[in-house]
Amino acid sequence: MTRRISIYVPAICLLCSGCGRAPSIDIIGSFFPVWMVCLATAILLTCILRLVLLRLQFESEIGPTALFYPSVVILISCLLWLIFFR
Repeated sequence: MTRRISIYVPAICLLCSGCGRAPSIDIIGSFFPVWMVCLATAILLTCILRLVLLRLQFESEIGPTALFYPSVVILISCLLWLIFFR
């Protein structure tokens, strides 16, 4: 029984070593996950993009908006993550 425990403990420690640091930032004393900040910023930037497209009357030129805007949110969110946090 002791031998089994001595084999599993190092393996568990190695597997948990990736959980040592969660990517988070301090906003007014609270730690928020970085992905949440990137997602909120991407949604805000996509809303601004929609207003710009409406103002320039280009929104009718894009494909299905139900696919376009979520794709833009994902694109901007991933770009923000890569640019600022990787």
